[in-house]
Amino acid sequence: MEAKKRIEELTAILNDANYRYYVLDDPNITDDEYVKYMVELTKLEEKYPEYADPLSPTKRVGGVAVEKFEKHTHKTPMLSLSNVFNEEELREFDKRIKKEGITPEYVCEYKIDGLSISLIYEKGILVKGVTRGDGITGEDVTNNVKTIKSIPLKLEKPLDIEVRGEVFMHRDTLTKLNEEREKQHLPALANVRNAAAGSLRQLDSKEAAKRNLDAFIYFLMEPEKFNLKTHYDSMMFIKKLGFKVMPSTKLVKDVDGVLAYIKEAEKNRNKLTFDIDGVVLKHNIYADQIELGRTAKYPKWATAYKFQAQEVLTKLKDIIFTVGRTGRITPNAILEPVILMGSTISRATLHNADYVVSKGLKIGDIVSIKKAGDVIPAVTGAVYERRTGKEKDFVMISNCPMCHEPLVKKEGQVDYFCPNPNCPARNINSLIHYVSRDAMNIEGLGDEIVEELYNLGFVKRIPDFYDLKSKKDALLEYDGYGEQSINKILENIESSKQNGLARVLYAIGIPGIGSKTAKILSHRFGNIDALMNSDIDALEEIPDIGNTLATNIFEYFKDHQDFITELKNIGINMNEIDGERKVNDLITGKKFVITGTINDYSRNEIRDILESYDGIVSESVSKNTDVVIVGDAPGSKYDKALKLNINIWNEEKLKEVFKSL
Repeated sequence: MEAKKRIEELTAILNDANYRYYVLDDPNITDDEYVKYMVELTKLEEKYPEYADPLSPTKRVGGVAVEKFEKHTHKTPMLSLSNVFNEEELREFDKRIKKEGITPEYVCEYKIDGLSISLIYEKGILVKGVTRGDGITGEDVTNNVKTIKSIPLKLEKPLDIEVRGEVFMHRDTLTKLNEEREKQHLPALANVRNAAAGSLRQLDSKEAAKRNLDAFIYFLMEPEKFNLKTHYDSMMFIKKLGFKVMPSTKLVKDVDGVLAYIKEAEKNRNKLTFDIDGVVLKHNIYADQIELGRTAKYPKWATAYKFQAQEVLTKLKDIIFTVGRTGRITPNAILEPVILMGSTISRATLHNADYVVSKGLKIGDIVSIKKAGDVIPAVTGAVYERRTGKEKDFVMISNCPMCHEPLVKKEGQVDYFCPNPNCPARNINSLIHYVSRDAMNIEGLGDEIVEELYNLGFVKRIPDFYDLKSKKDALLEYDGYGEQSINKILENIESSKQNGLARVLYAIGIPGIGSKTAKILSHRFGNIDALMNSDIDALEEIPDIGNTLATNIFEYFKDHQDFITELKNIGINMNEIDGERKVNDLITGKKFVITGTINDYSRNEIRDILESYDGIVSESVSKNTDVVIVGDAPGSKYDKALKLNINIWNEEKLKEVFKSL
């Protein structure tokens, strides 16, 4: 009984220490004491397993590995948020709420750059942790969630409850993690968001535990069960239950209060230990939230104010050139490493020679870097006043950096190309593109593995992927290729044969054909033979396919008939997949322009819906425009539409059409 009593005592001490350290940020024991108690408890539980608490803090280290994550359908969809980017758009959001006869009051919170999670408790015990997924269905990552010390395994009260929040990684955790990965000759993780997402999706929970993830909870489901009337009261309620709530959460009375909060958040942004990319604001009163409702994708009572991309200065050390799958030559900036929004940036694309010249860049310049859309690093220009005279002018190369073939530049184009079809760089990048997510989506074949398979001689051409099964024994002789991983890759390669025409058209690398155009071609022709038998005039009749693209398509199939036959013989599906196409007579094939403010839909939302039915959204009104969608304060596009006698849809008509889909 002494052992049982001591186990209970140590469990209580360590659970309390975890709560104080990870939730309250107010530690009550030293690190040495914590380690000592943990070691003692671990030994006692090993000796007397019958007395171990199922929710013991020793379980936080993980230990359960799974083969794959099970799917879980959310009881209520996990909606994303609409975005606003400036004060004007924020005030427009506020006006839309007031227009419904509601006086807004807002709860403001930092927008964490992490991964959304739903936590489900039964009688106060954590039973399930699920990722957001597509908003309808997520992945059950419960074993990994249990390793996050700021997430309680047991609540202060035995409640049936679901909460939602954000799992994230602190910046210093990422730094330490990348130092360890460097020692193991593994590539560095790009940023805290990707690191958090990858960590939460580790199949081995022991590995997830090593990542030291954290979480803030920002939403309570079914608050009416607990007689709660406002979002702010819900946050205080779940805080008392033991959840970690954003300490900067604040209730403000109007939009001016929101703007003051945003200003303060931007000022404090770089002082935080974690990344934020904006501020979330939610109308506080639940009854009003229900009245305001939601669109298909977003709640109408909440939005996210996105910060402007931050910029930093660093040195342009060199400009090197890479070869793409089509032979296109791209200059790339080699930068003195600099941290930008949580990521270490050491290189960035410079697009083409004209871009470098237009920016006036020289090697050795101090340059400004920002992240386009807070994701892709971009060189925005040189700081000319920092020049010393030692900078070197940019000189465009004349030969391919890989095969040394003289480069060509077609008239009217800005890009230079390597014309050698056997250039190793072109071939490798073509293979990488073929297996990529938006193309044939063959999981397990990452960039490095494809390059290694090429260098080892196993895959030189696309059809070679489908012959890998005959080379399995030879592959097993190489380090890093275990039977289980090879079997999974071979299984994924075989499954890719059924992907359908749209993915094939994008994957084979026809110049100028992106995934969107590939879908249009698939819908229009239905099978590869019909497309190959079409001529340039027929292709030009398709919306958004001009003479250059039509010529590319025609010439590609003229030159690659044997290759297409080879893929057919392998068994790759060259037909449109049943149900892949969504058709609506009012939308499909029509050209749209959107102007003015639409109250119930964002522009991106309208665009997504129209394009999902093969509608074409353009920025300018012309005689070829079929429909102009008009909201409040439409401007000159509306006037031009009237002048050209183009069909006008107001918001009421738009809702009517979308409701019928």
